[in-house]
Amino acid sequence: MIHLTNDQLKRLQAIQIDMLLEVKKICEKHKIGYSLIGGTLLGAIRHKGYIPWDDDADVGMLREDYERFRIVCETELDKNKYYFQDDRNTEGYRWGYGKLRRKNTLFLRENQKHLEFGQEIFIDIFPLDYVPDNMILRIIHMLNCFCFRKMLWAPVGMVVEKNKIKKFVYEKLSAIPKEVIYKRYYRYLSGGKNSNTVRINLFPTNKPYGFPVKFFQELIDVTFEGEIFMGSKYYDKYLTIKYGEYMELPPIEKRKVHPVSEIKLI
Repeated sequence: MIHLTNDQLKRLQAIQIDMLLEVKKICEKHKIGYSLIGGTLLGAIRHKGYIPWDDDADVGMLREDYERFRIVCETELDKNKYYFQDDRNTEGYRWGYGKLRRKNTLFLRENQKHLEFGQEIFIDIFPLDYVPDNMILRIIHMLNCFCFRKMLWAPVGMVVEKNKIKKFVYEKLSAIPKEVIYKRYYRYLSGGKNSNTVRINLFPTNKPYGFPVKFFQELIDVTFEGEIFMGSKYYDKYLTIKYGEYMELPPIEKRKVHPVSEIKLI
């Protein structure tokens, strides 16, 4: 595992800010809704920029905006610098969201070298999908999504998992063709559009397993590293649900960074 120096981290963050500005430019041109989410929105509110130790950036879009964004990327992205990657345009890609990648770089997550697709520096573009308003139905939905996520994670899980039983299960799940999993997932997805609650389906989430859709419809300007991006008008409620007392710095041992085995910056 590589421990990034402060200089490396700052250079990595600068590349990601450049990518965030590319997303902003495209979204503004095509009137596509987007919001900083997760730790990136937390950083914008608490630090006016990156959480000091953070090494990634997250953008959320309601599903209909995400679908428009991935299409316009084909013509609007600066192809000399970037490309958009997701399960529908990248062989072997098994995540439930897209990534904007910076060409001529490398950010190889630990234990993912065997995955045969581009591993350049990225920012995550998350689709926010409608989920049931009823809590019982939402829990059932959460469990279904958990199963889809584990099936997609299996090729990594079979490498990193230490428990022999879980490792065996991941080995069996990894034999399920990606196309079969996604076909069933998108069919399942098509049944949940009439609600007022959304979440990132194929990413871990905490109770209440969703957020009011208005959190990502009613947006305001937020400052991030001296630039203006869109963020939820309800950032306080969103961040409280997601992180609790979000203005308090976590103890050092809980300051999450992503394990990286190789990196190439520009």
